[in-house]
Formats: sequence, C-alpha cells, structure tokens
Amino acid sequence: MPGGSSIDKDLGLKMTVHLDGMASASTADTNTTESTDTVSVPHPVNVTGKDTRHRNHGNRVKEEITVIGPESKFHVTPVSEEEHELNNRVPSRPTPELKFELDDEGDTLSNHNSITALLSSKFRDIQKRLKQYGIESPRFRKRLVSKWESLNYDVCENVLYIKEQEKYKSKKWVTLRWLSKWLVMFSIGIMTALLAATIHFVVEKLAHLKFDLIKHYFDDCAKNNCLYQPALMWMGINLVITVAGAALVTFLQPMAAGSGIPYIKSYLNGVKIPGLLTFRAFVAKTLGVVMSILGGLACGKEGPMAHSGSIIAAGLGRGRINFCNGKSISFYSAFRNDHEIRDFMAGGAASGVSSAFGAPIGGTLFSLEEAASFWNQDLTWRVFFSSMVACFATNFLISAINGDPTKLTDPGLVRFNAFKFDLKFDLIEIPVFIFMAVIGGLSGALFVVMNYKLTVFRKRYLNKNWIKIIEAGLVAMVSAAVAFGLMVGINDCTDKAPFDSHAVTAAVYCTDKKHNSLSTLFLTTPEGCLKALLHDPFESHGPVSLVAFVLIFFLLGVWTYGLSVSSGVFIPSLAIGAAWGRLVGIGVAHLMPENPNLQLDVGKFALIGAACQLGGILRTTISLTVIIVECTDDISFGLPIMIVLMISKWVGDFITTGLYDMNVEVMGIPTLPFECPPLCDDLRASDVMSHPLATFKTKEKVENIYRMLKEETFCGFPVIEDDPMAPGKGKLKGLILRNQLLVLLKKKIFCPEGQVPPRNITIKDFRDFYPVYLKVSEIDLSDEEKSYVMDLKPYYNPSPYTVEQKFSLPRVFNLFRGLGLRHLIVTDEKNMPMGMVTRKDLAKFRVGSKRGLVKIEQLKIEDK
Repeated sequence: MPGGSSIDKDLGLKMTVHLDGMASASTADTNTTESTDTVSVPHPVNVTGKDTRHRNHGNRVKEEITVIGPESKFHVTPVSEEEHELNNRVPSRPTPELKFELDDEGDTLSNHNSITALLSSKFRDIQKRLKQYGIESPRFRKRLVSKWESLNYDVCENVLYIKEQEKYKSKKWVTLRWLSKWLVMFSIGIMTALLAATIHFVVEKLAHLKFDLIKHYFDDCAKNNCLYQPALMWMGINLVITVAGAALVTFLQPMAAGSGIPYIKSYLNGVKIPGLLTFRAFVAKTLGVVMSILGGLACGKEGPMAHSGSIIAAGLGRGRINFCNGKSISFYSAFRNDHEIRDFMAGGAASGVSSAFGAPIGGTLFSLEEAASFWNQDLTWRVFFSSMVACFATNFLISAINGDPTKLTDPGLVRFNAFKFDLKFDLIEIPVFIFMAVIGGLSGALFVVMNYKLTVFRKRYLNKNWIKIIEAGLVAMVSAAVAFGLMVGINDCTDKAPFDSHAVTAAVYCTDKKHNSLSTLFLTTPEGCLKALLHDPFESHGPVSLVAFVLIFFLLGVWTYGLSVSSGVFIPSLAIGAAWGRLVGIGVAHLMPENPNLQLDVGKFALIGAACQLGGILRTTISLTVIIVECTDDISFGLPIMIVLMISKWVGDFITTGLYDMNVEVMGIPTLPFECPPLCDDLRASDVMSHPLATFKTKEKVENIYRMLKEETFCGFPVIEDDPMAPGKGKLKGLILRNQLLVLLKKKIFCPEGQVPPRNITIKDFRDFYPVYLKVSEIDLSDEEKSYVMDLKPYYNPSPYTVEQKFSLPRVFNLFRGLGLRHLIVTDEKNMPMGMVTRKDLAKFRVGSKRGLVKIEQLKIEDK
C-alpha cells in the first residue's frame, strides 16, 4: 500500500480504526520510513480525517483533539461509554470499522457502525416491518367483529308487559299456548318434509338426464375419436348451472352460501345474524343447493336442509312471512320474541337433519350437540316430535313419488341402505379401526387447515361479487375436467354390476360389455357416489382408481366448501372417507387371503372410513353415531362407529378446531362456550365491563334521545333517576333497549313538557317491528318535536340483571350465559351504574394451548 499522503490527495479517503482505550492514526504504510503521529487519550476515541459530524449522545464528552501529520490532518473526538459498548458488543477482538469519505466535491459514503451492527440493524428493521404487518393485517381467528349483536332472551317486564299478562291469566290461555307450540312443531316437520321431497325429486330426475346425455357422448366419441365433445359439454353444463346458482346466492342473499350450520349454531348460541332467516335466504338456499348439485360441485344437500328447516321454523314461529318486495303476510304474533324463535329453530334444524338422513333421533341429538346452546326437557320432546313428523312425512312423500306410498322404504334423502351382509366385527379388527380413526383425524385436520387458508385468501383477495361467481364457475369446470381426465386416463374396467340398478355407467375405452369403474363415481350425484363406494362389489373399484379419487375429491371438497353457493359438507366428507376406507379394506383382504369373508366385508371398512373422515372434519360424536346407525339400519355396528368417531375427534382437536368452529372464528362471531375459560378467577366485573355508559333520565328530551341514537351504537341504555345536583349520575332505575326507543320515536310517544304524554301504544306495536327493527334514518322529527319530552317509565325494564364491580368473571359468565342475557349492568355499592357487560366483553377471552400449555387469549374487537 502506498503512503497515506497519496491516498488523501488522489482519493480523498480516510480510515477510522477503533482500539480498546486508545486511537492510532497513520498516514503511511508501516513498512515506510516516513514519520507517523500517534495520539493516546484517556477515553475511547474515533480518529477521523477532515471534518467530523458528531451528534449529541447524552454524556458524550465535548472535547476535540486535532493531530497534524506530515500529509494529513486528523480530528479526534472522544466517545461516550455507551457508544463504546455499542461498538464492542462482540466478546472477541473488536472488529475494525472502516470509514471512507469522498472529498468535499463528491458524495459521502458513511457507515457509523460495524458490518455486524449494520446487518443487525437491517434484521431488526425487517422484524419491525413484519411485526407491524402482523398488527395492521387482520388475524381472522384472533378477533371479534363488532357488527354482530346479541339476541335478547330476557323478558322486558315493563308496564305494558304486565298489563298484557293480566289478560291471559287463565287455564284456557295456558293450554292454548301449550297446544300452539306443539302445532307449530308439527307444521315445521310437515313443511320441511315437503321441501326435502321436492328437492330430492328435482335433483334425481335432472341429474339422471344430465349424466345420461354425457354417457351417450362418451360411448360414441370413444369410438369416433371425438372425446373433446363430452368434455366440453360436461364443463359447459356445469359452468352454466353453477354460475346461475352462485349469482342467485351472491346477489339475492349471501347468507345462503355454504351449509348455513355455522350461522345456525351461532344464532342458537345467542348471536343475531341479519338476513339468515329471511324469505330471500330460503329461496337462495333451496334453489341454490339444487343448482350446486346439478352443477357438479363436490357438495351435498344435507347441511342446507338444516338451514332451510330453521328458516321454516322461524317463519312459522313468528307467524309472518316477509317477501322480497317488502310486503308480508301475518298470521299471529304470540311467539314474536327471541326466546320462542330460538326453540322453534332448534326443532327446524333437527327436522332438516332428520328428513335428510331419515334419522329422527340423530337429528334431535345433532340439534342438541352441535346447534342449540339452551336446552330443557320440554324442548327435547317437542324437537323429537318435529323430527319424527319430518322423517315420516319424507318417507311417505318419496315412497309416493316412487310409485308405492304405502311401502315407506325411503325415510330420508340419503340412506346408506341395508348391507347385503350383517355388519359384524371381530375383536382383532378393532386395532385396524383405531388406525383408521387416527388417519381420519389427521386428514380431517388437514381438510380444516387447508380450508382455513383458502377462506382467509378469499376474504382478502376474492371478496368482489363478480370474482365469487367466476370462482364458482371455475371450480365447476375444473371438477368436470378432472373427472373426465381420470375416466379417460385410468382405464379401470370392470364387469361387475353396480349396486344401484339405475346407475349411469360409461364404457369409455372398455370392451366386452365392461364399464369404467370411475364412471359410477363421477356420473352420479355425490349421494350416489357414496352408495357406490359402500355397496358395490369387491372387484368394482381398483386401488389406483380409489387413490386417484381420494386425492382429487379431497382437494375438490376443500376448494368447494366456502364458495358463494349453497352447499353442504356431509356427503363429500363421507364419500372421501368411504373411498380410502374401501382401499384399507382391499389391503386387509390381500393381507389375509385365507379369509374370503373380507372381500364381502369391504363395505364395512368403507363405512368406518366414512365415519372417521366425517368425525375428523366436523368433530361431533354422539349425533353422528346415531345418524350412521339409523342410516344403516344395523345397531350392532354402533360400538366401533362410536370408537372411531371419538378417536378421530381427539386426534383432530389436538391439531385444530372443527370445520364449523373454524368458520365461526373466521367470521368473528362472538359465541360463548358452555363454561367460563379457566385461569380467569382473578378478573372482576370492573375489569371486563364496557364504560363509560350512555344513560337516560326517566324523563328525557326527544332531542337528546335522537342525538344519542344517531351518534352511538349502543343497543341498551341504563335509565337513572333525575338528580339535578349530579347531572349524568344517579341511581339505576331500569334498562331500555335501542329498538324500543326507535319505536317510541316512530309512534311519536312524546309531548311538550308539562303535558300528559300519549299512551296509545301496546306490546303489539313493538312486535310488529320484530325482527327487522327500525333505523335512525327512518325517524323524521321536526325542530319543535325535538324540544318535547318523552316519559320512559312505562317502557323500560324496571328489573334488569345487575352485578357489583367485585363479581368474579366466572360468576359473571355463568349468570350471563345461563340466563341468555344481552346486557348485564355493573353497579357500585350505591346502585349507580358504572359499566355494562355484553357478549363481546366475555367472548373475547378464549382458551388457547401451545406446546402443551394452556393460556388465555384476549381477542381484539374490529369493525370488519
């Protein structure tokens, strides 16, 4: 290296070297004979050439040392101990820091830290950006959405309610009300059965015509080398029908998308779901599920039947049907409250499942286990009665459609049918069943995880209506194209007749009166595919065909669930499990060739696989066990089914939640579990309540009420006594709801101060606006009316539930959850309202586990 002088003159560069406790500067190479100047100072210093830019770093020593060498000038600035530690973080020998600067005429390249510090700074910057992205981007399973409101199961015992109850204090009225509930439940069963039979008839007839047409082109074009024609025809039919169904759901009522069971479960938990139980939803759900099945999607009609039954139950319970054009037909108003509609909806969901599977006991248990959160003995009998009526009526109607109404051989839309052999099992088969249960739990968890990732992707990037319709059409086309490719690519020929004599089969490239085995799985509805996997002879489906079917149908099932179409996940899950269960049965038969009965029992393994897959996805045990037993008409196989359902549920729960619970979490619906989360005993009501409160006086100005309703989103307002000495404070007198105030403003129940207020309003006036309540924008008040006064005494609830601030969270949770409350007022020792506990205040505490440790997560409340 040449002398330092030449470097300074030609390049204008300089070098800084940090040493421990001393700074050394040299203008020439150590091998030269030129003199060098060295300066030692008592502090750690930076030695630089030319001008030094320094900042104020706390205790930086404000002294400078200038050293002049033969050809250069060095400027020495003492460094603080803090900066010295920063520059010497590495425990080994300090790394010299090279600093190069251009001359005054050029740009300046500066680096005040070492290379290690620079990389560390960049790494911290990346971490900060990732953390900020995590904060700003929505975490769909770690939040609650503020738009969801609670239902109100508490009775408002105001003056109007007490006056009305005085009229009905007689045995005749009590008996009439009791009979009315049973009559409504009977009507729910009949109406649900009519709907189920209609859907079944339409789907079976149109699907048979569709697949007959495709089969005809398949067989002709396989000989004439024009297989592109059935492929394009299949894809085109699927595209047109599915796009029509997706558009119907997307534009008419988006709440009709999917199976509807997560929404029904949330509603019965106490959450109000706008648009869920409307006539629009009923039309979109029933017509949409027909189009989804005819469009070739991997879905079923069983979940939508539970939703449709709930809509029927809600409409009959309210005694009013609201049509799409804003008009309505009203019959009666005795049951127009959230408490009664909740009970009727439980019966509607059970009736839908019962009519779908022909399982009245299973439907009742499904409503109890999966849907309803509030239950009692009287409700059990009414729900079971409705399920029995739905099952019997469905059986009668379908048998009549088939030409023999007195035979009663079709109690449901989907029946696994009686097996040709008795469903018996040996003790040695239990380990095989347990192994299959583990596989079902793992594959079910994978299904849920993949669908969750896809659901989040859809919410972020595919949230436009036209994109939703395009995606549904794309899935339908891909489903047809993949099925066509498998049938053409896998030449699995068989001469075994399918179980269903009406099954559509295509030969494709098969000869000698054989048919392609995959045609019996794809040229049929999902229900027909399930029956083929359960009942077809042993040689009907080869291992290659089953493996390909499992992989493709699994991916199609993940992709289909969550589309903007009316669809269910029951049948796809059962079909996937039945396929790999049949594959396990074939493997066991080949491993034990000395037992010829295993070839006959292959359907038994398919049934176990179907139960394992469904249990791993949905995580229900008791109701699914009973449903499967009722569908097979063989109770002797109930024990292994129960075992595999429990194990598959445990395995799946170890990895993730069930599919329905995942959907509820992603939508941010504030559902409450049956018990308070653990580790919350130290929290008090004052820690979780919402405050400050918006309160009203017993006599309030109309202007104040209108402004409060317009500016605030609260749904309940404590009413306090008038205290001119303490404005805004006072003892609690009661609670009035937002919808009550809107009705009072709409009916103009107010007057100038000092006059007698009008009393021309009854409970019926409030029920007329149920369940679609008024909005503030619909209230029209003049300036003079805003100066009037409203007397709230006859309308607010004088006995709301309250707790003191010292109540523990478990006690608050049990009170709120057990009574089905919407508001729980927190008061001090003087009975003055201090805050309000709502559903979101309790639902934001969720139990989580990580690495075997249980923890409590506090969810965020977001606007969307």
